[in-house]
Amino acid sequence: MFNKGLKRIFDLFFSIVGIILFSPFFIIIPILIKRESDGPVLFKQDRIGINGKIFSIYKFRSMVVNAENIGGGLFNTADDPRVTRVGNFLRNTSLDEIPQFLNILKGDMSFVGPRPPVTYELGDYNDWDEDLKKSFSIKPGVTGLAQVSGRNELNWDQKTKYNLEYLEKEKKYGLIYDIKIILLTIYKVIKNEGCHELSENIEKDKERIKK
Repeated sequence: MFNKGLKRIFDLFFSIVGIILFSPFFIIIPILIKRESDGPVLFKQDRIGINGKIFSIYKFRSMVVNAENIGGGLFNTADDPRVTRVGNFLRNTSLDEIPQFLNILKGDMSFVGPRPPVTYELGDYNDWDEDLKKSFSIKPGVTGLAQVSGRNELNWDQKTKYNLEYLEKEKKYGLIYDIKIILLTIYKVIKNEGCHELSENIEKDKERIKK
């Protein structure tokens, strides 16, 4: 319980600090997005959060409008034509994730936790196996152990394995472990690793959607 309270204080404080520090980007990025393509600046999408709770995640739009219904759908590979030029830069630098400071402030997300799936990405929550449900017994995160261990290059079985490992280590080490993952995330973003799905994982994850 102490770790949970400390984590929420950390999230509240640094989400506010993040919004203040990154405030120029909330002006510059929307201008760049609107100059290149028509459509909303923010991308809003329903995701599955803690214990199956549905919430709306916020990102800067990096694809053309209605991209989910074009081409690869949920999945994107390198040189995806749906990604705009500005969007490609935002994705490579993870600047498209900045609006999630608002999700953290609202309490829907944490800085560190499992990445929240789209509502239909893994089938009905009630049909999830116990491991998958357990991995979402905490708030989803902007980053997590799976993100620093392969990010989009992992399939969901691999992500679940890392998410469960995170639960155990976070319980043991608390906020110190979260800070370690945040620092590793910064390192991975600088190296620009794991931005795109691998074709073999796309096919495997597509089977989940069909079920």
